[in-house]
Amino acid sequence: MPAESAIHARGLSRVYKAKPQPVTALGGVDLDVEPGEFFGLLGPNGAGKTTLIKILTTLLLPTSGTAKVAGFDVVTETAKIRRVINMVSGGEQSGYGLLTTREQLWMFSQFYGLQTREGWRRVDELIEITGLQEQRDQKVRTLSTGQRQKLNFARGMLNDPWVLFLDEPTLGLDVGAARDLREHTLAWRAAAPGRTVLLTTHYMVEAEQLCDRIAIVDRGMILALGTPDELRRRVQAESIFRIELDRLPDDGIAALSALPGVLSAVPADLDGSDGAGADRVALKVALADDSALTSVVTTVAERGAHLVGLAKSEPSLEDVFVELVGRGFGDQPESNGKPQ
Repeated sequence: MPAESAIHARGLSRVYKAKPQPVTALGGVDLDVEPGEFFGLLGPNGAGKTTLIKILTTLLLPTSGTAKVAGFDVVTETAKIRRVINMVSGGEQSGYGLLTTREQLWMFSQFYGLQTREGWRRVDELIEITGLQEQRDQKVRTLSTGQRQKLNFARGMLNDPWVLFLDEPTLGLDVGAARDLREHTLAWRAAAPGRTVLLTTHYMVEAEQLCDRIAIVDRGMILALGTPDELRRRVQAESIFRIELDRLPDDGIAALSALPGVLSAVPADLDGSDGAGADRVALKVALADDSALTSVVTTVAERGAHLVGLAKSEPSLEDVFVELVGRGFGDQPESNGKPQ
């Protein structure tokens, strides 16, 4: 794989002709994904994620802008790109129901140009990796939803791609099947330096567990890009701690609020589910940075109170998403009449 970016896009746009006016699915996207990176696109339905993947996988031409995958142009070098990529989508059809699992994968191995011996070797290897040994001679039409998606996953790795595109790969799967596919993906990526994954997903936990960097996408635009920690810091710059004490000292809150580096100190709701709520008080303390925590703990002790519990509050990726997009995943954008 070339040493340059695994994915490089500049000003990438896609506009659909529609009445009464054209619909912009992508509005000038700039994107760089490095070799070996696990990169996520996080956004609601209609955000433009699938349109972007279709362009990068040479299934759709851009209206304007440029894009390269593994150093090859998506418009003029489609054959070269297709040799080094593959794509797995959630809910996609698994192929021909009359074939068995093993026959299905063999058929695709031939589509990908594998030699006979190598094709059968890869088929049997991926059946074992994806846990489909018991279904190897089972007709595809009889497979469960989770088994079909494992088959899709195996198909997507038959040609040993350098860049793997995963478009909602765990959509509709139960927790166990989704976990298995995530583990398979991480193991595949780790097996060879430079293997790159671009994932689109609705699932915050999935994005946080898997991705080195994440782009939050909505209405055809990238709103924010960074590591999960960097994105969280965009929403919450200060450090917020929940402090539980055995009692509230005299002038405790006022004393804490006056400390250098303390932005605020206020009472917090106390979870007394363990039966000890009457013997404790809780404070929510906002600090300019973590270094101010030492003076807070020291001040509490000097006033005769004992620290019972301490926890740092972190915003979630969902908090980041709602802050940037203005709605949650369950809220639908205005219909534009065009799938994206």
